Amino acid sequence: MEKQRRMWTNLVLVISVVLLAVIPLILIQDSEFAGADGQAEEAIQEIAPTYEPWFESLIELPGGETETLFFSVQAAIGAGVIGYAIGFYRGRVKGRGEKKT
Repeated sequence: MEKQRRMWTNLVLVISVVLLAVIPLILIQDSEFAGADGQAEEAIQEIAPTYEPWFESLIELPGGETETLFFSVQAAIGAGVIGYAIGFYRGRVKGRGEKKT
């Protein structure tokens, strides 16, 4: 009974997350989802048009797809580390509970 309830709870959470990601893309038509870097650059140009950056990027990426790939890999590594930590600590707590009984 508990396992089935947990399964339904997880299913509802996954569906909710998917809907939160998809609904804005469907409802907001003809909009540009620009990154924070581009918006910051525009704001700096408005505030101080003569501003010059302190340094240039070490590596110039060939295109937007490569940036997206690196961002996705970074997000996947972060999710893996967080998932591992949660699983590790949950297993540790569960192991302590089994030893006491």
